[in-house]
Amino acid sequence: MTIDRHQNMAQGLSESQALDKIKQDGHNELPSSKPRNILAIALGVVKEPMFLLLVACGALYLILGDVHEGLMLLGFVFVIMGIELYQEKKTEKALDALKDLASPRALVIRDGMEKRIAGREVVTDDIIVLQEGDRVPADATVLTSVNLLADESLLTGEPVPVRKSEWDGLEEKVHPGGDDLPFVYSGSLIVQGNGLARVTAIGMNTEIGKIGKALESVTEEETKLKREMGRLVKKLTVIGLALCLLVIVVYTLSRGDLLKGFLAGITLAMAMLPEEFPVVLTVFLALGAWRMSKRNVLTRKPAAIETLGSATVLCSDKTGTLTQNKMTVAWLSNGTEFFSLAESRNFPEGFHEIAEYAMLSSQTNPFDPMEKAILRMSELYLRDTEHVHADWEMLKEYPLSRDLLAMSRVFRQVGTDEKTSAVKGAPEAIFDLCHLDNDKQRELATAVEYLAAKGLRVLGVGKARVNASNLPAIQHDFDFAFVGLIGLADPVRENVPDAVQECYRAGIRVIMITGDYPVTAMNIAGEIGLRNHDACITGPELQAMSEVELGERIKTVNVFARVMPEQKLKIVNALKKNNEIVAMTGDGVNDAPALKAAHIGIAMGEKGTDVAREASSLVLLDDNFASIVGAVRMGRRIFDNLQKALGYIFAIHVPIAGLSLIPIFFADLPLILWPVHIVFMELIIDPACSIIFEAEMAETNVMARPPARLDEPFFSGRKIFLSCLQGVSVLVIVLALYGAGLYLGYAEKEVRAFSFIALISSNIAVILSNRSWNKNIFQILATPNVTVKWVVGGAILFLALVLNVPFLRNVFQFEKVDTLEIALCSLAGLLSIAGFELYKLVTNRSAHTT
Repeated sequence: MTIDRHQNMAQGLSESQALDKIKQDGHNELPSSKPRNILAIALGVVKEPMFLLLVACGALYLILGDVHEGLMLLGFVFVIMGIELYQEKKTEKALDALKDLASPRALVIRDGMEKRIAGREVVTDDIIVLQEGDRVPADATVLTSVNLLADESLLTGEPVPVRKSEWDGLEEKVHPGGDDLPFVYSGSLIVQGNGLARVTAIGMNTEIGKIGKALESVTEEETKLKREMGRLVKKLTVIGLALCLLVIVVYTLSRGDLLKGFLAGITLAMAMLPEEFPVVLTVFLALGAWRMSKRNVLTRKPAAIETLGSATVLCSDKTGTLTQNKMTVAWLSNGTEFFSLAESRNFPEGFHEIAEYAMLSSQTNPFDPMEKAILRMSELYLRDTEHVHADWEMLKEYPLSRDLLAMSRVFRQVGTDEKTSAVKGAPEAIFDLCHLDNDKQRELATAVEYLAAKGLRVLGVGKARVNASNLPAIQHDFDFAFVGLIGLADPVRENVPDAVQECYRAGIRVIMITGDYPVTAMNIAGEIGLRNHDACITGPELQAMSEVELGERIKTVNVFARVMPEQKLKIVNALKKNNEIVAMTGDGVNDAPALKAAHIGIAMGEKGTDVAREASSLVLLDDNFASIVGAVRMGRRIFDNLQKALGYIFAIHVPIAGLSLIPIFFADLPLILWPVHIVFMELIIDPACSIIFEAEMAETNVMARPPARLDEPFFSGRKIFLSCLQGVSVLVIVLALYGAGLYLGYAEKEVRAFSFIALISSNIAVILSNRSWNKNIFQILATPNVTVKWVVGGAILFLALVLNVPFLRNVFQFEKVDTLEIALCSLAGLLSIAGFELYKLVTNRSAHTT
């Protein structure tokens, strides 16, 4: 069926039509890996060492004739599977939410309005807006194009971009490859120009879908922390296995029972096996990334979360990140006179021509905020005047380039062969195109400085009459005349000054990079509270500087003006040579090298190109500088909480391992812990790690301390030592109870019950105390964390059942104990955190005095 190429092009589909098409045809996506089902998760659990140890223990108990204990342990397998399933689903849900956000986006026309949507929501017959730096979301037919070039190497293997033409209404769709085809293909990249296209195929029906080649997605990389954790787990596993063998040998030799020796050895292996480490890391990073996405920051690379806490410099674009990107035309100048639109309702005739040619040089349906502001001004002041030329035919557009920061459009006047060219761009580029002499340029430069000093972005406007039949190849060949200057205001975002000050308190330096004039840049820098805002390096100065000179200057200069996107890479490299950890924002194709070179590349989600997003590690969904600072705060919180969780794991495994090991070496002493006790502890430890600590609020000083050193180990020897000391204090208290119980003549099963009550209460105390390394226990208890009552309440409930239900008491090898004994043992366990609380008090006092 032949479709009129202009039919509903400006209107596009309605939202209801799009929803109907999604219901009918499905989403625009290729098949991806399916989430793991329950069976797959169960198989994963079967391969884990803890599962194998549980099965081995259950089998040994059955061989020994202890059917209750054996069945209980095997039953715990399903409980652990349930915990694994919950963690897996929670992580998967978070990752799915991130995947939806990370999918390529598309700019479509729906209900007559431009709208940015997820690429998967594109449907057939959608009108998509093609712009430089964006990936094409679906196969489509080009309806209008201006200098449109596409890189189709993903499909054809040809590295050279191909030229696109407009559809003639007849040509049938063909395979990709070759110039002047009126078709664009899903996954290809627009490298130049712009246009509109109608979607003809989505998902598996696209060319890329037919050949079954998916776009390269974000793959999970092994981060520095994962490597560090892997080394630690290997060391602990080796030590655990060695001690396990030692226990089996010692127990068999001293007590003459090989099977029970194996049970004792397996108990120790279970006590020492750090199986929580990888689970905790996965859960924290996945849920951390999900939490950051809720604050408008999308994590594309897990390593970025690690690096955020170490960032020492934030390099930010001005427009749209520090400012609102809601531009309005505030001032006009014809070179000698100035006119403020805010201060007058009348629009003098002498300034009409500036608005006229600025409008002619802008897109009819612009996406650029400056062009939108110009059109709003023109519609307001030039309506029903001879300066509006809706009937003129556009012949050619000369796009902006890095060599010439100006763009022009050529029109033919209706009924004549007379042509008019309108140009706008950076004032110096317009002066050059108008071939102004030095005196005139100096005069106009004063006018530019006057507008720039008001914090305005300044554009120049020019015009030319064209009598030749053939249009020139480049803009320089037009005989342009200078028309005037436009000053555009872009207010600073309200929350930016506070965010900048928060950065300074956190030991993070802020650098502003802009294409604006130095005076404008310094004015905005002062407004947002940037330090040393009256010093500035311009793009030309930057280009002329040696690496050594730039390295020195960049130590103090925080404002860069008239900078080309390619020069950002030079700034990043200079900062890195000064041992700074650099976060850099960017939105364009030319920003990609700098984003890749920075430790943390941050792409803009609203106005950023897909190329910039693909090169970045974070994507700012709302393009707001305050969201970057929020991400740093969240990154620090995630890593604080991860350190707390790992500290707790070390602290609680020390007494479990000690209580499993020490009695082995004394033939007359009864063993305290058997596999069933270890499993009970694990049912508290796992949720505590992955739920309580993950949900813990940020420390009050999280943004009042300097960045962590990037080369500093995540879990230093000092922190491991402090955590182990907590564990030793628990071990000493439980052993003291154990020894006192035996000394006072209590039966073995009563002593075991006393020790276990103290161990559980001390475990709860360690959980609570480790929620903060800055607050004392009373402040911690007053700080809300809804997950605490569920985990702690569950532990107390299970302990009460074990102590009071005869069947469970028998399985755990306990005797009935009275309320006073339970209270005394619980109190002894709670006292185990006294040392750590004293340590926190001393270190916090010394921190306040320094």
